[in-house]
Amino acid sequence: MLAVAVAEARTGLATGGIPIGAALFGPDGSLWGRGHNRRVQDGDPSVHGETAAFRDAGRRASYRGTTMVTTLSPCWYCSGLVRQFGITSVVIGEARTFFGGHEWLAENGVSITVLDDPECVGLMTDFIAARPDLWFEDIGEVAD
Repeated sequence: MLAVAVAEARTGLATGGIPIGAALFGPDGSLWGRGHNRRVQDGDPSVHGETAAFRDAGRRASYRGTTMVTTLSPCWYCSGLVRQFGITSVVIGEARTFFGGHEWLAENGVSITVLDDPECVGLMTDFIAARPDLWFEDIGEVAD
């Protein structure tokens, strides 16, 4: 499952954006949607990896039993999406470079798995070193 999100993150990086990818899997493990952070490419601050995957999954009667797989700990915006639509579990590639709302999700009944995947850590570490301006813009902070 993580391989789909990592492929999306690599696509985002290759197209000039931030290397964060995500995928939403149905209760039976089938891929419903995939996407990557496109804030830079689309000029739209709301297109995070998780929101892109969610939109790609399309309208569903319910998202219960689904799993959101993301290369990076979800920010508060994406954590809110998970809670709002009742996504049951979140698999996180890494939470070293950014620690988002996943503890809050766990406190509210969402199953959380943090993989601490070296490839995900490397993607973000390299990106942050190369483009701190875009990184700080993405997380809503000002670079020093």
